[in-house]
Amino acid sequence: MALKNFQFNKILREYDEKQLKNKHEMDRRTEEVYAAIPEMKEIDDRIVSSSIQCAKQLLLGDDKSLEELKELTALASRKRARLLTEYGFPKDYLLPTYQCADCKDSGYIGNEKCHCFKQAVVDIVYSQSNMKAAIARENFTNFSFDYYSSNLVEPTTKMTPRDNIEKVVEVCKEFIASFDLEYRNLLIYGNTGVGKTFLANCIAKELLDSAHTVIYLTAFQLFDILEKNKFDKGEDSYEFQNQFDYILDCDLLIIDDLGTELNNSFITSQLYLCINERFLRQKSTIISTNLSLDYINSNYSERIFSRIASNYTLLKIVGEDIRLKKLF
Repeated sequence: MALKNFQFNKILREYDEKQLKNKHEMDRRTEEVYAAIPEMKEIDDRIVSSSIQCAKQLLLGDDKSLEELKELTALASRKRARLLTEYGFPKDYLLPTYQCADCKDSGYIGNEKCHCFKQAVVDIVYSQSNMKAAIARENFTNFSFDYYSSNLVEPTTKMTPRDNIEKVVEVCKEFIASFDLEYRNLLIYGNTGVGKTFLANCIAKELLDSAHTVIYLTAFQLFDILEKNKFDKGEDSYEFQNQFDYILDCDLLIIDDLGTELNNSFITSQLYLCINERFLRQKSTIISTNLSLDYINSNYSERIFSRIASNYTLLKIVGEDIRLKKLF
């Protein structure tokens, strides 16, 4: 996806800041350990001195020195781990720490952009700061079944709201666990305030944490991008085209609140284009909506309903408006 220079530079500065922060943290831990275990510094100094001596010997053609250095390093490593444990530190306390272990917070794996870099692009281009804040609050750790009643059986699901949501969450966790193994989509539907967006955010967090690219858009935001990609022929048209391409190709697309947009023939055709193209590419999509299945069938095209009915797992959430319950 194309980025403006200031956006690209912003991402690079963030990686520089991560690496600097990692170095400061490693320096702090090293000083802490040296203060508690003076012998540790002696071991490290010995390794540094031996490495320098080995380099000199290699220049003189002495290959044996390299094997000796390897043996010394292995011995020192075991001793360092033992000392850390004896003094109450974790064995890996002096190993580098990274937010992304795959690229070691560089943004690249070889010459390829890391998945974390790609997600950083997504976050900037789609202004996903709101999603980042949301998933910090709305995740499975904070999910509570207590807002769903166990007293009455809901006629359409033939279960209590509590039993139903437990089943829905189980399906969502299966969706996450099999994400790389099985192509699946979810339609999460139900009345206002029953936790549809919360649950979508729970899934988003789990997949972001497991190195997948996720785009979260409200239906209004999605169709605004699709409209600009279709009709805007100005100097920003290339940017809109790139946005559109990434919508079709990200690992997971979340379309939240389908039905809040102003529906017309253009919206219907673009929605079909989006979900059908992602189906052809075997890219997963989650749609949340307050609309009933009957309403989707009658107010969107038959092709859309057919695609959803045949390729999406339908998850209905029932219950009272949680936002109102939290007020009392």
